[in-house]
Amino acid sequence: MNANDFDINSVIHFGEAKGGLMNVNGFDIDGVIHLGDGKCGIHPGPRDVIITGRSFEESEETLAFLRRNQIDNHVIFNSLPYDLKTRETSGRHKGEAIVDLARREVYVNFFYEDDRIQAQEIRKIVKRNKLDTKVIFVNNPFVKKENRRHLEDL
Repeated sequence: MNANDFDINSVIHFGEAKGGLMNVNGFDIDGVIHLGDGKCGIHPGPRDVIITGRSFEESEETLAFLRRNQIDNHVIFNSLPYDLKTRETSGRHKGEAIVDLARREVYVNFFYEDDRIQAQEIRKIVKRNKLDTKVIFVNNPFVKKENRRHLEDL
């Protein structure tokens, strides 16, 4: 399985059944889980999913950081190459991932995001698809909102 593959069983196995759907929460990485300089912030629960704007090209350093911090949740990476992703496309990726999970009967109740631009994109997509996912804004002014690699996490 490569970084873009999604094993629905890894989420369904841990999700809680409610109304025929599995219910989980979703988390962004940078500014929510990863606070920069190798520091770890919010830890998702064991049933939750991580949807990151980080490119599949960043999977090695991302997974190294998460595993070092005992976070073994499923991660959905952005399919765009590193050099092509923006804050807007990352937000759209996250929104579409939430929609795709719902189509697979995995419902994201709350999604934790620290970037207002991405949060706005996510909200537009979930609303357009008539989902009730709540985007929780995590106010974190300490993590810059630019596209940068985290090779220090290797």
